[in-house]
Parts: sequence; structure tokens; C-alpha cells
Amino acid sequence: MKRRGFSVSHLEESRFAKRGLRGYFEYRDLGIKRATRGKVVAHVIRARPGKAPHGEWHRHDCKLQFVYVLKGWVLFEYEGIGKVRMKAGSCFHQPPNIRHRELSHSKNLEMIEVVGPAGFRTYAERPAARKSPARRSRG
Repeated sequence: MKRRGFSVSHLEESRFAKRGLRGYFEYRDLGIKRATRGKVVAHVIRARPGKAPHGEWHRHDCKLQFVYVLKGWVLFEYEGIGKVRMKAGSCFHQPPNIRHRELSHSKNLEMIEVVGPAGFRTYAERPAARKSPARRSRG
């Protein structure tokens, strides 16, 4: 019996697509977007052989985003936080619209990412410039 919203995704019956948000990753859709009617998207992300991250600053206009690292490691930089290295077993939540960039990852990187809504937008955007302390004139 088929029930609305019920979804199963088996690795043997799935494939990784080279198309996705980042050209240096491959994405395996887990069927959650369809099951939730666009409320949430979930996919497995893995590193593409021979491809490296660009390190471009960006942000995602979403309500929820979290990632669980299955294999390998990944190094991100977040505005106001700095560099953060995640490794297999790490789970991290990225607050909505936080500016960040990926600096590097292992060749065997695999992660599960969940984002809501499924139709979120990504914007290339540099972090806000830090203000220099005002100079005092000596007189």
C-alpha cells in the first residue's frame, strides 16, 4: 500500500548526479523533497574525484540547514566564527543566512545535508567588512 509522504531510498537503486549546487560535489537525492512536497530536501553529498572547492563566500536563504559527516573531513570558514573542521561523526547546524565558504575537504568526503525549504536560494556574497578602530590624532 502506498501512503502519501512515505519515502524509501536504497543505495542500490539510486545514483549520484554531477549536477547540483557545487561542481566539486556529487548529490544523491533521498526522496524527501517529493515526500514533503518541497518543505525539506535531503541528499547525500560526496566529493567528486579531482575537483577542489572554490572557497567562494556565500549564504543560503533557508529556515533550516544541518549536515552530518559520514566519511572524511571538511573545513569551512564562517563569518564571525572562523575556521571549523568537521570530520566523520560531526553534525553541524548552519544558522539561516550565515556567510560561509568551504576551504578544503578530504577525497573521501561524504555528508548528509538537510535543508528547508527545499527551494532555498544561495547567494554569492562576501562577509561584511570589519570596521577598523578609529585613529586618534595626537596633538
